[in-house]
Amino acid sequence: MTVEPKPHLSETTDFIAQIVAQQPPAHSLQQALYNSQQAFERDVEKVFFKYWLLAGHESSAADVGDYFLFEMAGESIIIVRGQDSQLRAFANVCRHRGSHICKNQQGHATVLVCPYHAWAYNLDGTLRSARYMPKDFDKSAHGLKAVKLEVVEGLVFVSLSEHPLNFDIARKTVSEAFKAYGWAKAKVAHRQTYPVTANWKLAVENYLECYHCTPSHPEYSKLHALEQPLDQIEVLNAAMEAQTLALGLDIRSFDHRVASKTGDQSVFVFRYALYEGVKTGGPEGQPVAPLMGEFTQYDGGVTSAHFAPSSFFIAYPDHGVIYRFIPVDAHNSAMELIWLVRNDAVEGTDYDLEKLTWLWTVTTEADKRITEANQKGVNSRFYQPGPYAPVEPNAINWVAWYLGEVG
Repeated sequence: MTVEPKPHLSETTDFIAQIVAQQPPAHSLQQALYNSQQAFERDVEKVFFKYWLLAGHESSAADVGDYFLFEMAGESIIIVRGQDSQLRAFANVCRHRGSHICKNQQGHATVLVCPYHAWAYNLDGTLRSARYMPKDFDKSAHGLKAVKLEVVEGLVFVSLSEHPLNFDIARKTVSEAFKAYGWAKAKVAHRQTYPVTANWKLAVENYLECYHCTPSHPEYSKLHALEQPLDQIEVLNAAMEAQTLALGLDIRSFDHRVASKTGDQSVFVFRYALYEGVKTGGPEGQPVAPLMGEFTQYDGGVTSAHFAPSSFFIAYPDHGVIYRFIPVDAHNSAMELIWLVRNDAVEGTDYDLEKLTWLWTVTTEADKRITEANQKGVNSRFYQPGPYAPVEPNAINWVAWYLGEVG
């Protein structure tokens, strides 16, 4: 069998640059950007290895020795709570011959031991022991490779870049937007991953627009006031903000959607109203868990954040939902959802898991179906980029941002 050589980086860059140059504004992407190996490799290198990435919630490693894995595009990162109670991140790569050390997605260990040749690492990443190595072997030079990590309001972010983007604005923005919701003192109630037979960009674009909500998400549409004429949305949002302020809370929107060329992490926070009488994203809009953080009543609204390139946060007064869109290969991705509740909430007593997860489970199952159908159409010889509707501004802006990163 003949193995075709991989294209040189400059060849890949030239190919992608040519495709980007053909891109019409405010249209879906050129076919090759959705299904070619060159585009996928470019995405990983120029987007995911450059931006800060949401890894999860710190309650997944609450105690000393607890760990969980962050995995994306062939990379695996261990996030572990050290003896000093600090979270750290390390490449899940043994310094002996490169084996993965942790195989379970989540677990507990007093020492991280590679199952291949039993090299053992302390929770701070230093090499503890290496069997049968010579006396002059320098253990201090063979610790685990550290990965940059930030924790904001309980959210854990990692950067796979040697020179991470400035995180200061993102840290301040996320803190101001979600502190009132008490996410720093929340816990993970449920975590679910959906494999999607579609490119990660199709999944993200679908999330970013609600043009499809009425035909595809009747459950969501009856609760969230997003598909209305702009003037009506402004009235509903003004009423929501008045209720929020009446609770003594000031949760502001913030738009820092920037390219990596600025040196800063990109983040966008916005608020929107629920329909009158709807309190949260639960069945019939009724409460599904105890109020969180500083909320003493429901304010009739939602706080949402877009954290580039592909993470999204949704905060209701009684629970939170975190979305991660994960690239797998050119034709496959994954949608991971994490539901948050107050850390002292007890399942079966304070919340019913089925009701808590109902809305975003049924919504994500529908998104999986329509995104996979989208990919099938994109793969057709008849596909060509189509125009976005004016009611899809977030998707339009995101596509323009993406083209600036990979072009």
